[in-house]
Amino acid sequence: MGQIQLDNMEGPKEIRDWPLSTICWYAVFVWFGASLFSQSLYMAFNGEPYNANIILESAGPFAWLIITIEVLVWGIVVLFFGRKVVNRFQSSTPEIALSENVSPQS
Repeated sequence: MGQIQLDNMEGPKEIRDWPLSTICWYAVFVWFGASLFSQSLYMAFNGEPYNANIILESAGPFAWLIITIEVLVWGIVVLFFGRKVVNRFQSSTPEIALSENVSPQS
């Protein structure tokens, strides 16, 4: 998935693309941040938070589709996060070596 770039000083160097998980996390952070910003801007102009009933009424027949998509996205986020947490606790090797096990370097 990487590309080769020629560098005059160091020779060929491989450029790696971002992993899909990193891109997905950035997308979740941007989505969450945009939602917070939108809500705060709406509250600044109107003095109250969004009215969910009015938003759903304005979406019309697509309201349930939008709700379904949002629930699916949050479900995927929970699954990925849960998988990371489970993998962290099931890992048998510690990530940080204990000081007793570290051999001195000469």
